[in-house]
Amino acid sequence: MNYQEILSKGSKILKVNNIKSFNLDSEILLSSIVGLKRERLLLNLEKEIDDNKKNFFFDLIERRKKSEPVAYILGYKEFWKQSFIVNKNVLIPRPDTETLVENVLNNLDINSEKKILDIGTGSGCLIISILKERKQCSGVGVDISKKAIKLAKYNAKIQHIENRIKFFNSDIDNFYLDKYDFIISNPPYIKLHTINSLENDIKRHEPIEALDGGIDGYSKIKLVIKKSSSLIKKKGKLFLEVGSNQIMRTLEILKKNGFYKKDIIKDLSNKCRCIIAIKI
Repeated sequence: MNYQEILSKGSKILKVNNIKSFNLDSEILLSSIVGLKRERLLLNLEKEIDDNKKNFFFDLIERRKKSEPVAYILGYKEFWKQSFIVNKNVLIPRPDTETLVENVLNNLDINSEKKILDIGTGSGCLIISILKERKQCSGVGVDISKKAIKLAKYNAKIQHIENRIKFFNSDIDNFYLDKYDFIISNPPYIKLHTINSLENDIKRHEPIEALDGGIDGYSKIKLVIKKSSSLIKKKGKLFLEVGSNQIMRTLEILKKNGFYKKDIIKDLSNKCRCIIAIKI
């Protein structure tokens, strides 16, 4: 069996199981097994595959057909300029969230020496991506999940910035350490009753506690903003990612907690998604 034949068979299995990206996923999974970049794989479709790799490929296809995300199957996800280890204990980093990283960096001179707090750090992809580009800054990541913190520490270690970042397993409500120049957060903001309407990849496999924003979708947003108002320095900047339909109410919550709007940033789909606010 050559690459073309195995890709075709894998894609058909995914398609009949309602996996929308059946061709792409099949190509990515085979690429990982044979050790070729996807583009290179597609230039070598006549190459034969050995039985061990063929069997492994179909094992992965079986996992994908049950809606397990490709990032969890491979164990990593590309984000910003790095590859991050991910598993079922953390949300998969999204390309749209790179907008948050970009705007933090735009507000940080190359030689800035700022203290940055990441609330709900998950895999650590946000704070690690920022610290990789701003060598004089230091960071703290906080997450309620002990397993997420363990993974974030590992990502910091393999990215060689463990000496500039600390991670704490804590509910942000019980976190009182230090004052920060910048605070960043991508808090859970999905309404509880709408989680079941999400795609199977998300609702069946990603951690619900990292998605659940409470009855109205604002419980964690309120908590992050309220706590940030006491953890941030005067004139410090808060960077928040929220739902595109949550901007106006979030601005009201920010105002009540002593912040004023600096900017609203659109994501890759041209939807307002990120808010930059300054502590009065």
